[in-house]
Amino acid sequence: MRKNLNVIAAYSIMMGLIILVGIFQSWNIALSIFNLCLISAVMTMGANIQWGYAGLINFGIMGFTALGGLAAVLISVNPVQEAWSAGGFNILFSFFLIIAMVLTVRYILKNYKKSKNRTYIVAAIIILGIVIIRFISEPGFEAIEGVDPAKTGFLGGLGLPIIFSWVVGAFFAGGLAFVIGKVALGLRADYLAIATLLISEIVIAIIKHEDWLTRGVKNVIGLKRPAPYEVNLQQTDWFISLVEKFNSSKLNLITDLTERQATLNQLVIEGSSVFVKLCYSGLFLVVVIILLILTQKALYSPWGRKMRAIRDNEEAAGAMGKNVVKEHLLIFILGSAIVGLAGAMMVTNDGLFTPGSYRPMRYTFVIWVMVIVGGTGNNFGAILGGFAVWFLWVEAGPIALFLINFFTAHLDEANALKVHLIESAPYFRFLMIGVGLLVIMRYRPKGLIPEKINTKKI
Repeated sequence: MRKNLNVIAAYSIMMGLIILVGIFQSWNIALSIFNLCLISAVMTMGANIQWGYAGLINFGIMGFTALGGLAAVLISVNPVQEAWSAGGFNILFSFFLIIAMVLTVRYILKNYKKSKNRTYIVAAIIILGIVIIRFISEPGFEAIEGVDPAKTGFLGGLGLPIIFSWVVGAFFAGGLAFVIGKVALGLRADYLAIATLLISEIVIAIIKHEDWLTRGVKNVIGLKRPAPYEVNLQQTDWFISLVEKFNSSKLNLITDLTERQATLNQLVIEGSSVFVKLCYSGLFLVVVIILLILTQKALYSPWGRKMRAIRDNEEAAGAMGKNVVKEHLLIFILGSAIVGLAGAMMVTNDGLFTPGSYRPMRYTFVIWVMVIVGGTGNNFGAILGGFAVWFLWVEAGPIALFLINFFTAHLDEANALKVHLIESAPYFRFLMIGVGLLVIMRYRPKGLIPEKINTKKI
């Protein structure tokens, strides 16, 4: 009971801080923080499944997140017909050649005994296949990227609602996790972490440099939204009436009709932005709740207890007949798929895809800090960690600026020390997160909400 009260208190404090941001800064900022906290919570649940349930250290969060973003582009962007006409056949033919090469190699490996001749044949097929595929695809790449490169220069997507990309992003990330798992899950601890980090860097490099796929570093903007546009809301009668009714007490104080109309217009503009963010909040909150229910049931199920047994003692679990390799692969795929889902959600929230923004600090190490701070092995802790660390990540700058102005109020505005501190305020987030992590590790080494072992059925 006490632990439940602690959880409620921790979440209440977190929501109270977000509300304070809305009161003292703006509700737009508060809702932006809240939405990104929800997305971060999805990422932390994915990482927590891998580490907290099975002890797998995956530093490839960045790559799986980027795959989710890639899915958002491939699903929601309308196809570029000129690009398909210019080089689409080359790409499709190359794709089928890749499938044929993979199937051929698989057939040979499965049906012929291991020998030097088999190795030479497989190597020859792979090398020859790569040469042929490159020969066919290269002209297609150049033709596609030459189609109005300032605006398009890529194939586009399917033109479907972007919310479908959330599922596709999970499948993309899960598929990559399957391949990685088959190759690298034999590694443990820091070796697995390094391997997954390097693979994620490869994924990012491909996305950044293959312009025909997602415009590379030129970014993809104006993605379809699952929520209404602010401009459209500002022109609808029902929304204007809603804003007017909601702010009636404020508007009634204004007697001048011109001033009243100007104030109403401003409130409509601000209200439209808040309304759109609330729509995103509703969608993201539904995802978080569904994932929380499913992960909680999984955690306290026989399967969850089996995973924790494997995590705590692999050798003993294997001796008892548990298929450790299979279970590790399964949980690696599940966790990565959830991260891919979060990546698609993030691009949906931003409305653009920027491959150059995927860096290890933001999309890997900060996510792991969230899990550590919240508490590994506890889904509520992972979510709380996502909220707490992201809130600090966003608000560290304003908090630092406030403290700097407070403690340097007696100094002249042109004082070199004061100017330097004010210019350095955005970088205080790293200091604050570092200090916060040290404090948590000193006084709460298992996180804010540590793992709770409960065998009761939920």
